[in-house]
Parts: sequence; C-alpha cells; structure tokens
Amino acid sequence: MKKLLLVLVVAWIVLSVVGAVIEGLLWLSVVALILLAATTVYGWVTSRGAAARR
Repeated sequence: MKKLLLVLVVAWIVLSVVGAVIEGLLWLSVVALILLAATTVYGWVTSRGAAARR
C-alpha cells in the first residue's frame, strides 16, 4: 500500500512540474497539486488507522 501511495505522489509531482514548465498546461499543474494533496491525506489517514489498530 505504501509503495502505491509513493508511486502516486511521484506521479503527481511529475505532472505538476510538467504543467508548470509548459505554461499552456497550467491546469495540469493545478490538478496534479490537488491529487497530490488528496493522496497524501489518504496515506496519512490510512497509516494512522493502521497504527491505531496495532
């Protein structure tokens, strides 16, 4: 699960950089940053839930 979240975070970072480099794709950067935040929050919540169950 952590590996999948790490891959998603890296993908969102790459998309945000590509969106920032190609100014015409600024919307891609915004979408990537939103998805990065959502993935990070999801990973944080699930890891805290798993730690609480131990």
